[in-house]
Amino acid sequence: MTLAADLGQLLQLVPVQRAGITLLLAAVGLPVVGVVIVGLDIMPVRFAMMHVALLGIAVGMLTGLDPMLCALVACALAGAGVAPLARTPDGLSGAMGLLMSLAIAAALLLLAVSGVNASGAFALLWGSILSVGTPDLVVVGALAVAVPALFWWRRRDLALLLYDRELALSSGVPVQRLTLLLLVLVAVAVGGAIKLTGALLVDALTLLPALAARRLGTSLTSITVWAVGIGVVVNLTGFLVALTLDLPPGPVLVLTAGAVVLAVHLVPERRISSWRAPASASSTASSPPSH
Repeated sequence: MTLAADLGQLLQLVPVQRAGITLLLAAVGLPVVGVVIVGLDIMPVRFAMMHVALLGIAVGMLTGLDPMLCALVACALAGAGVAPLARTPDGLSGAMGLLMSLAIAAALLLLAVSGVNASGAFALLWGSILSVGTPDLVVVGALAVAVPALFWWRRRDLALLLYDRELALSSGVPVQRLTLLLLVLVAVAVGGAIKLTGALLVDALTLLPALAARRLGTSLTSITVWAVGIGVVVNLTGFLVALTLDLPPGPVLVLTAGAVVLAVHLVPERRISSWRAPASASSTASSPPSH
């Protein structure tokens, strides 16, 4: 009864309510971003954008602008900047490694020559869901609308692009523009998630729900629905557990998401073809190529 009473009192606090709403909104958009990350095979994007965000934070602290806003702008520009490299095989993977190295070097150099408090810049990367403000809520809310809307609007093109870039090109999909848009959304989403859980725990909101969903879904649409559903369950469960036990929410969210992924992978794998195959088969006259 004491734990329930304490939890009830905590849920009446405005910062806690704002954090809960933010996590619910994040569960709508960010797991879909995770599906894109897995589909494009750009796992290093999380680490690259962490370093880019640090550079943006350093610029913000130096100029007096909002550091997190500068971080989001830097991430968006970085995502757009690497898009042309997606034309070549493994281009994005190498680009993310290069971007990560250049961004951290530029950030450390800027912090060193400007006299900006480096510890303060790094502290912003740790993030805390209980410290989110109205601007953060607006960013996450915009992602919760924009990402699912893009998916629904271009779901056929997305299925083709995530299946095979060359097939998408031959089918008339605007691959370059769609890839550019996806990379900008992914970059901004990762940058926004940093404020919620911290740079090292972004996977709890993006990648882990997507990994679990890929095991359960049989099509791009079902995987996306599963990812959002898992994200909602993980975010609410982890947040309530953290509040009840007086633990930091970020690590609890990661552990909760990790437990779900492990549990899902204990389920016997269905004997089905790749989730991408039905999408491409339904949109081309010929059967999808084998890999």
